[in-house]
Amino acid sequence: MSTGMSTRTWIDEHLAEVTTGMAVLAEHHEMVDRWGRRLAEDLCGGARLLAVGNGGSAAEAQHLTAELVGRFLADRRPLSAIALCAETSSLTAIVNDYGADEMFARQVEAHGRPGDVLVVLSTSGRSPNVLRAAERAQDLGLTVWGMTGPGPNPLTLRCDESLAVTAPSTAAVQAVHLVAVHAVCAAVDAHLAAQAPAAMAGRQERASA
Repeated sequence: MSTGMSTRTWIDEHLAEVTTGMAVLAEHHEMVDRWGRRLAEDLCGGARLLAVGNGGSAAEAQHLTAELVGRFLADRRPLSAIALCAETSSLTAIVNDYGADEMFARQVEAHGRPGDVLVVLSTSGRSPNVLRAAERAQDLGLTVWGMTGPGPNPLTLRCDESLAVTAPSTAAVQAVHLVAVHAVCAAVDAHLAAQAPAAMAGRQERASA
């Protein structure tokens, strides 16, 4: 909050900024749904989602993986998802031995496999350690999805697909990223629910054969 600004004024301005960013998210609803469908199919097939970010974006990365490993709306099987920013012993060891730019990339190299998905979050789209992680993932055959602030930026150029939120403040961008995380998880749940009847029918056909 800037000096002299009332709490009510800050809230009103933040609401206006978030509304601007939410319009961008709404425009990308088909992409978000596509991400949910891909995760519903591939994570159930043995693939893994990795997520990275710094600061508030690290919290968003952990939020995403928590919803997938736990549950979002409906009860379902746990899905494999790891927030690499939460691996504190690995992070401190890597930073100590290889430098901060490698803190996520080396973990991507350790855990990532072709067919996995890396989600990279950065409000600036310029964090060196996140850029390095995206580059390493591309080299290893992972799909890279980004959530950033206004684009194009260096990170969006390193992603297969990205949500670049046009909003004037970091707080507003991160608020929209949180909604985007929830929207992806809702799409995962919706596609898993749609797959369930088909899977049941397949089991019944095999049983009667």
